[in-house]
Amino acid sequence: MDATDRLGSTASVRSLHAMNFSFSPEQEELRRYAAQWLADKSASASVRELMETEEGFDRALWREAAEMGWQAMAIPEGYGGAGFGFLELVVLLEEQGAALFPSPFFSTVVLAATALLEAGSEEQKTTWLPRIASGEVVATLAVTEPSGDWTESGIQAIARRTGDGWVLNGEKSFVLDGHTADVIVVAALVEGEVSLFLVEGDAVGVTRTVLETMDQTRKLASVRLDEVVVDGDARLTGSDWGTVERVHRTAAVALAAEQVGGARRCLDMAVAYAKDRHQFGRPIGSFQAIKHMCADMLVQVESARSAAYYAGWAVSEGSAEVPELAALAKSYCSEAFYRCAADNIQIHGGIGFTWEHDAHLYFKRAKSSELLFGSPAHHRRLLADLIGI
Repeated sequence: MDATDRLGSTASVRSLHAMNFSFSPEQEELRRYAAQWLADKSASASVRELMETEEGFDRALWREAAEMGWQAMAIPEGYGGAGFGFLELVVLLEEQGAALFPSPFFSTVVLAATALLEAGSEEQKTTWLPRIASGEVVATLAVTEPSGDWTESGIQAIARRTGDGWVLNGEKSFVLDGHTADVIVVAALVEGEVSLFLVEGDAVGVTRTVLETMDQTRKLASVRLDEVVVDGDARLTGSDWGTVERVHRTAAVALAAEQVGGARRCLDMAVAYAKDRHQFGRPIGSFQAIKHMCADMLVQVESARSAAYYAGWAVSEGSAEVPELAALAKSYCSEAFYRCAADNIQIHGGIGFTWEHDAHLYFKRAKSSELLFGSPAHHRRLLADLIGI
């Protein structure tokens, strides 16, 4: 075990003992209702149907989710939202991850709305946040470029002043729902410093292309900007690289919650199959090797749940520990989901390797999520730097 592995293991154990809270009855009711709705609206057949479409989601379901208040959940009431907190998002995202819900919820509510709340002007917030809360618009954040570098040095797109506005040039890649977003929050350099700009998806000079990816349940796109002209007030006036870091930390914790849901579903699938599948006249779950594998999956899921919940609590409270906990949660939950998805396939045997089986979908989501917003190794390096190792 190398130093970063020891760091991840030590920090994860510490997180398990540092948290002592439970969700409120209202939050548990939200979970129950979300799970029920997703079981009905995002069953495997629906997921497979939508992932074959270019948009990748059902706009009728997007509007239905908005009617339930999902997009408004964590947006302040002053901007047309419901005024709840980040923990409600953790609950929703965990259930969405369990169902592999194909939706621009993450890109719109977690990425774009957080960027606006962090650095938008009052006018920008009052213009866009109510439209996000109502489900009127799909939005996203475009930071990473074809290099795949999630750090500040990876930003090469340029924004230059022209009259009363700005002109943007560059190419963004791995943009969640970038092909369908009505507005894209774009990171670009202004005289060498990172800033964020609001760019409408259909603006002249914007070219959007859906990327071929391993995980077809989550659409990624490249967004090319060729002399794209935006108004002078398109710049998020309070934005800098620190804004991007804060948004990425929030996104890392949100993704960790989603990964917990996926890992939990893999465990449930594996246990159910181990009970039902018989060999030599007995359930395969009675064999020691399968017992141990399921037990290891349970440990992974419970540890990941503790790490994600603790980090979610820290974000909701504005804790100074968020940078460390976000890195911890993302690195641990990424690996836990991937291991559970891989073990689920092993327990299912040959059928688990087939495209027709749902285990395949979870494995691909686990692998793509492992790399989104930076790999586990990237986040362990961040954590090591933050705590001075």
